[in-house]
Amino acid sequence: MSPSVVVVGAGPAGVRATAAIAGKGVPVTLIDEGARVGGQIYRQPPPGAERPPKDLYGSEAAKAVAVHGCLKEFKGLIDYRPSTLVWNVFKGQLDLKSAGGEEKVPFDRLLIATGAFDRVIPFPGWTLPGVFTLGAAQIALKAQGVAIGRKVVLVGAGPLLPLVASQYLKAGAEVAAVIDVTPFSAKVAGFWQMMSKPDVVLRGLGYLYEIRKHRVPVFYGARNLAVDGSQNVESFSWTSSGGKSHRVDCDAVGASFGLRSETQLADLAGCEFEFDHLLRQWLPIAREGGRTTQETVYVAGDCAGIGGADVAELQGDLVANSILEDLGVSVDKERLTVVEKRLRQYSRFRAGMERAYPFPHHLLDDLPEDLMLCRCEGIKLGHLMEVDAKTSPHDVNRQKAFSRVGLGRCQGRVCGMAAAEILSKFNGSSIESAGRLRGQPPVKPITFTGSSAT
Repeated sequence: MSPSVVVVGAGPAGVRATAAIAGKGVPVTLIDEGARVGGQIYRQPPPGAERPPKDLYGSEAAKAVAVHGCLKEFKGLIDYRPSTLVWNVFKGQLDLKSAGGEEKVPFDRLLIATGAFDRVIPFPGWTLPGVFTLGAAQIALKAQGVAIGRKVVLVGAGPLLPLVASQYLKAGAEVAAVIDVTPFSAKVAGFWQMMSKPDVVLRGLGYLYEIRKHRVPVFYGARNLAVDGSQNVESFSWTSSGGKSHRVDCDAVGASFGLRSETQLADLAGCEFEFDHLLRQWLPIAREGGRTTQETVYVAGDCAGIGGADVAELQGDLVANSILEDLGVSVDKERLTVVEKRLRQYSRFRAGMERAYPFPHHLLDDLPEDLMLCRCEGIKLGHLMEVDAKTSPHDVNRQKAFSRVGLGRCQGRVCGMAAAEILSKFNGSSIESAGRLRGQPPVKPITFTGSSAT
């Protein structure tokens, strides 16, 4: 009987891993929340609303098309489960939820390739209708073919900011301003390390050229961010690095401050974690070939540490071969050596990228006490600070118990990292000492039928 190999996530890492495993004749189950393969970076429009790949993915069109099509020749070996949520991992099996109902799927080997999502830092007005994350702004453009507004402001930290701006401009949207909260000097500081991958740097410069070509004003080192409006977005205001106040009219805002790895399933699977100082996040320990501290569980792509689509594809290939090797299937060692060499090049590039887009600590100094921090539970910053002062929590789990921050529907996916940064600042300790919120099933809100709940 063939071993049960399951891959969760149909982005670049999961798709490449699935293809590599099936290519050796090993059956594999591929499960993904999305309706079509590609993940966030290569998200496909729904059937009937397709557009030319060049329009959707720009310079990455060829890579996107390759990812979309690489599973076709292995259809007989792949059990593909789209539009399906894996909401729990427990004792060698997955709990699934789809339109068809609930199901349990056992596994002998599990590859988690769940990617990443936007890192959020709250600011005044961030809960108004018309404020989206940059990732959501991408989804609207790629999946629905629409912009988030008629006149858009894009703000944040990280390479996603110029990418989304260039995509919106190429699609014909009006971008009123691009506001980078990190200083321009940081870009210079990280440039030479990033030049370990000159093709990627040139791609990034192409995004900036697109922004300049459309004469969109770009600001660096912004702080005191605020969305203005009573019922909807009416304008966006900020202070420049020189202390000058700015305000621009708009009807939508896209904002996020880097990416954070999606690690909930690895947590539920029992994987041990370690703190990544570069990313300021707890990540599952990934040993050689993507092996975790759980013998049957592996991680690849952005859920194991932010690296981008190219790194995710390489890691998917690498980890697939680890799974095959652990199952006793022969692998091409010479090819793996080439993959590992390419990944080392990206490691240096990634260090430069983090220097170019450092975590914007200064934004935490600008937060007013009446700011909504946890929108699921309706907790404002002032209340959290009062609770912290009374209870002196030593980590975010104690903070959650006392304040309810992170206890809502999103389980801290939106507010958790900001709450950890605030606790770290309150205690005068390192962000590492604030710990991490423990994962709880279900990883996302789900509904059960009456028979399933009994």
